[in-house]
Amino acid sequence: MVNAGVVGLTVIDDYKAKLWAQVLPDIRVQENLAISQGNHLGWAVRNSNPELAADLGKFWKKVQKGSLMGNILIKRYYKNTRWIKNPGREQARKKFIHLLELFRKYGDEYGFDALALAAQGYQESELDQNRKSHRGAVGIMQLLPSTAKDKNVGIADISTEENNIHAGAKYMAFLRDRYFSDPAIRPDDRMAFSWAAYNAGPAKVRKMRAKAEAMGLDPNRWFGNVEIAAGKIVGRETVRYVANIFKYYAAYKLLADLHPKKSIL
Repeated sequence: MVNAGVVGLTVIDDYKAKLWAQVLPDIRVQENLAISQGNHLGWAVRNSNPELAADLGKFWKKVQKGSLMGNILIKRYYKNTRWIKNPGREQARKKFIHLLELFRKYGDEYGFDALALAAQGYQESELDQNRKSHRGAVGIMQLLPSTAKDKNVGIADISTEENNIHAGAKYMAFLRDRYFSDPAIRPDDRMAFSWAAYNAGPAKVRKMRAKAEAMGLDPNRWFGNVEIAAGKIVGRETVRYVANIFKYYAAYKLLADLHPKKSIL
């Protein structure tokens, strides 16, 4: 979000700042603004477990920058990735304000935060009703007409902004209530699973959760758990999709908090 211009400044460990500065073009590391120096960072291993310490040493040599595996990992996870844009820039903000009442209307109807739906719409199309994907998905919420016509949504014409947002919100509610209604799933995770299902389909998310459980992870938690299994089943696309929406959601809330007198709300 700093690179996108949503956040102007942040404090971070110097090694992380230098890593991201190599990848994100608009990051500037201000080393003269250090708030503390001379700190140490490392792994803590029990004296009774020298085998783990030895394995960590071997692992570090394999993955550190400059090693073959390290270079592969940096290229895979940090480079050639679609980073978020700034949803608060003037043109994007005008689109958002124009559509906000519709996001509020259908967010209230189906039990969603309007900003969360708007964040999804921004990830899908940058709030562009004229956007059409190569798969035939259309509009702000990038929904297939066949999905919108299905009895679980029942909105035949999604060519208008209102119908498109309505269909997207209603389909999200269907996914949430049909597949992720278990009270053991927290509200934030229900939202994350619903977004993942919107992107990859509910059957794939069911497989992700089963895979997570088999891996010893929590099948009811997305971040740090099911998202890891998702990467093994469908690759990075769905993982990045959910993460980006959360970032846009955070960006909208942050913009509202930072500019209360000029509130986007």
